[in-house]
Amino acid sequence: MLQRRSICLKDYDYSQEGAYFVTICMQDKVCVLGEVVNGEMQLNKYGQVVDGCWLEIPRHFQDIGIDAFVVMPNHVHGIAMIIDKCRGTACRAPTEKFGHPTPKSLPTIIRSFKSAVTNRINALRGTPGAPFWQRNYYEHVIRNETDFNDIRQYILDNPIKWDMDEENPNSQIGKPTCVNIVGARHAVPLQRR
Repeated sequence: MLQRRSICLKDYDYSQEGAYFVTICMQDKVCVLGEVVNGEMQLNKYGQVVDGCWLEIPRHFQDIGIDAFVVMPNHVHGIAMIIDKCRGTACRAPTEKFGHPTPKSLPTIIRSFKSAVTNRINALRGTPGAPFWQRNYYEHVIRNETDFNDIRQYILDNPIKWDMDEENPNSQIGKPTCVNIVGARHAVPLQRR
């Protein structure tokens, strides 16, 4: 049996407090979540499901917050934050292994999000069990405030730059784009409890 290759940092504790930049792509990078019009993302019913499920993440995971995110035609960018998980307690660094999820870890959160979206959209399409997302996802551990702000701006600017995006199958690299409309969503920053 083939072993899945992890894209995560070896021996990094993805359940520790911190901010993480995540990109999740559609199966075969097919554009099914809506379209970018004049630099603004217009979600269709599938894109609305993705948007709603991302916003629900903090309701399903007590110590998880979200910040800037955007649903694009064939991928999602977002910032997920694990907050105060170990305050006042001793913590160990769990290592997630395939088939043995670590509660409240980034891989568990993303797996849950992808599963919820897939189930809801397959119900809408009448395609139970059909793949919706690519198998893995991209993640980046946000290391400092400058990194956080740069990534947030990247997310907010993503619809404006869609014409030049490498994920855009109809990329218009070199052609002018609209620069005055921000089409990404920005969640209200979490307040410390």
